[in-house]
Amino acid sequence: MVIKVFLASSSGSTAIKKKQQDVLGFLEALKVDYAPLDIACNEDNRMWMRENVPVEKKPTNGIPLPPQIFNEESYCGDYETFFDAKEDNAVYAFLGLPPPPGSKKREVPMDFNGDEHTHEVGGETGEEAAEEAAEEDAATEEKVAKEEEEAVKDTEEAAEDTAPVKQEEAQEEVEDDEAKGEDDQPVSEGEEDLGSEEEEELRQLEEEEEAPEVTEQEEEDE
Repeated sequence: MVIKVFLASSSGSTAIKKKQQDVLGFLEALKVDYAPLDIACNEDNRMWMRENVPVEKKPTNGIPLPPQIFNEESYCGDYETFFDAKEDNAVYAFLGLPPPPGSKKREVPMDFNGDEHTHEVGGETGEEAAEEAAEEDAATEEKVAKEEEEAVKDTEEAAEDTAPVKQEEAQEEVEDDEAKGEDDQPVSEGEEDLGSEEEEELRQLEEEEEAPEVTEQEEEDE
């Protein structure tokens, strides 16, 4: 049995391209053989897809959009039903494939072409491998986020340790500037006047002491 995936290689819709990539990527992760059939470059593929999609599964305009998935001639579903099956861990049942040997099995009702059927679904298969890969990616992202948080914390602590040292240096510079300002402060006018008065008093005292000596000498000469 071959899984057929009808897609449009030259679609201008980003949403359609993403849906097609999701389907093909998940089938590859499960190692499911599939055949991609391009409806953009092959008119036969486009007409076959439109004719074989059940009427109740077509949109209101009657033109189904890719991706559309078939198991040989049996219609499996579109992207939305594929996504729901993936979320329910029921992709093998969705594709109409038996689960790989050794996998866990459970009964899940699936709707193909409007009829309900019971299929065995693989539990611990490529589906779980894909989920484990997603969990590993999430763990990696969490680890990177934690490392970034620790780096920011270390930077903040280093800044806090440096701040007191810079504050002390700034205080010392202020004190040095104040001391220098006191040394360079000019002498006030009051201090200059006080010094002049003291010199004048000393000079008067010296003259008074010399004056009597001169008077006695003159009396002797007389």
